[in-house]
Amino acid sequence: MQSNKRKGFLKRLAVLGLGLGLGLGMSASHAAGEKFVLISHAPDSDSWWNTIKNSVKQAGEDFNVTVDYRNPPNGDLADMARLVEQSAARNYDGVIVSIADFSVLQKPLGLVAAKKIPFVTINSGTLAQSEQLGAVMHVGQPEFEAGKGAGEKAKAAGIKSFVCVNHYATNPSSFERCRGFAEAIGVDFKAATLDAGEDPTTIESKLSAYLRNNPKTQAVLALGPTSAHASLKALEKMGLKGKMWFATFDLSDDISKGIKDGSIQFAIDQQPYLQGYIPVAVLAIMKQDKTTDLAKIREKLINNAKFKARLAEYGLAPSYGPRHIGSGPGYVTKDNIGKVEKYAGQFR
Repeated sequence: MQSNKRKGFLKRLAVLGLGLGLGLGMSASHAAGEKFVLISHAPDSDSWWNTIKNSVKQAGEDFNVTVDYRNPPNGDLADMARLVEQSAARNYDGVIVSIADFSVLQKPLGLVAAKKIPFVTINSGTLAQSEQLGAVMHVGQPEFEAGKGAGEKAKAAGIKSFVCVNHYATNPSSFERCRGFAEAIGVDFKAATLDAGEDPTTIESKLSAYLRNNPKTQAVLALGPTSAHASLKALEKMGLKGKMWFATFDLSDDISKGIKDGSIQFAIDQQPYLQGYIPVAVLAIMKQDKTTDLAKIREKLINNAKFKARLAEYGLAPSYGPRHIGSGPGYVTKDNIGKVEKYAGQFR
């Protein structure tokens, strides 16, 4: 048991740490380097973001910078907006932020831009929104293209009808996944999209009802583990698991098992590691080389030995555009599940 004196010391130390904003990737060797912050929309309960936290830490080590990770504990977007406002007040050297809701974040990101703090958008949101906000670039998965690529694979397998189980209908970009898939197989995406909500029991019951009312549906597309897990339960209870064509976005242990046992055709992987690592690297290169020339920044990133080693180790492949960098889509199948599974939840 600790003495009261020692408890008091540790408490003061903890308060001091919070006041300094200690974050991921911080160590004595980084103290003199630039300081960035990544602000996500994810609640503490969302384990998917652990991969991004790990990538941010490694990018901080590779580029000798400090990176704080901040998020609204309960996923409240008003709290996220306040975190963005605080980032402007704290004069970070760079900000990384997910566009969870353009209308909510437009004003606080305007404060960041007014302070001439460079920022990179990641994960959710569109390229047009990123540019309108004044971001350096967007690093994420082009959602329509990802959905269309999955749909083309489905079409090649003879699929002509599907239901898109959307558990995140509050995020406009989620519909782009459904729309891309629908366009590839030639169906009306609105009629094929199910607003399932985020509660697993509700998702299961809504999908079951949809399939009973639309018995000719050939395929199910889930938009992530939340909808995938509940959808698989629904199919299992209806005797359709392994019989109905099924694909999903993102990865989890259960999704990996489904790919291996054949009940899931593939998972569309947005390679979240890249959504944390690349923005840190880009902002570090901008600051350390004193340049805003994206061609030069991209070239330096691509040729960075530490970055190339990370890509090779984890089996990752970014897609480089003139301004923006795509983190996906990658497709996880039986053929490459071994390497992906090795790093699942950590770096994949």
